[in-house]
Amino acid sequence: QVQLVESGGGLVQAGGSLRLSCAASPKIATLYRMGWYRQAPGQQRELVAGITSSGETNYADSVKGRFTISRDNAQITVNLQMNNLKVEDTAVYYCAAGHWITYEYWGQGTQVTVSS
Repeated sequence: QVQLVESGGGLVQAGGSLRLSCAASPKIATLYRMGWYRQAPGQQRELVAGITSSGETNYADSVKGRFTISRDNAQITVNLQMNNLKVEDTAVYYCAAGHWITYEYWGQGTQVTVSS
């Protein structure tokens, strides 16, 4: 069983930046896909960004140009650099990982709150 541990959430003013990090334990090299989802109150969980072990990335349209996902394949970590944050980015952010197409493992979530 893979555990994902997130860190880096918090409170920031609109226009500010936060960096989320997620570490997998144990460090399994076969985690092909890692990413970040978010869920705001009353809304469905949505994919924010994903990255494969070969470096291919995808982003939600709402965060393109503001968020950057990266991963360290040796340490099996994934990061999400969030710049120019908006109030509508407020949500619980979840780290996710999977061995192939689907995300099988989930972190416990970290709160990101953006104030106006």
